[in-house]
Amino acid sequence: MHIERLRSSIDPLRQEIIQHPLYRSINSVEALRVYMEHHVYAVWDFMSLLKSLQQKLTCVTLPWLPVGSANTRFLINEIVAGEESDVDAAGNRISHFELYLQAMEKAGADTTSIQRFIAALLEGQSVSHALDIAEAPVAARQFVRTTFQLIDEDRSHVLSAVFTFGREDLIPEMFLSLINKIETSMNADISVFKYYVERHIEVDGGHHSQLALEMTSELCGHDEQKWNQATIAVEQALRSRVELWSGALQAIQMAQPALIN
Repeated sequence: MHIERLRSSIDPLRQEIIQHPLYRSINSVEALRVYMEHHVYAVWDFMSLLKSLQQKLTCVTLPWLPVGSANTRFLINEIVAGEESDVDAAGNRISHFELYLQAMEKAGADTTSIQRFIAALLEGQSVSHALDIAEAPVAARQFVRTTFQLIDEDRSHVLSAVFTFGREDLIPEMFLSLINKIETSMNADISVFKYYVERHIEVDGGHHSQLALEMTSELCGHDEQKWNQATIAVEQALRSRVELWSGALQAIQMAQPALIN
């Protein structure tokens, strides 16, 4: 009942994302590159959200002590294993973020910003400052900052709900058909990106979504206040995703004259 009520509340926002005109604007390799230069920040952000949940729901410090329920520990650890050490097309272990970077490089997208961002984090800069140093797209900066604001609030049930309903299944199947058209009509190697999207739909939108649902249901339980807080946070995350997509769309539209010339 709680799950269905939450789904009903957020469905208008989810539909706005799934039907966003951004997807149809990605009709060339050049447009895809602009999209990837925005989306890569969401891929990194997703891993951070996931790891924050693992930190809260399992023991990652010494001495080891049992934390929470064993069922919740199992659910989050299985998702982390799949996201942090999946396989590429050749069967080599790789995180989804590293796979995305490979996809960008193969497709000819500019990785300068995201690489500068990672370098700044390795130097000990805060996430917010690193985003500025990297000159990340404005919409991507706001997107990441929204997520880390939720992380800083330190409410496991809220983060689990955002992870479950705001991140896992928002790439529609029709996007894959657009990618197939680009692959056959353009002279660029987007095979790794295509594999990433296929893997995302297969793993994140399937098995991991079910695990995440179980995790959120267990963390919220029968507490009405927790479900209300979860709903508000998911709506906030989805609005942030709409703004990210709109920012990427605007960047593609602004680049069109240059792409044509």
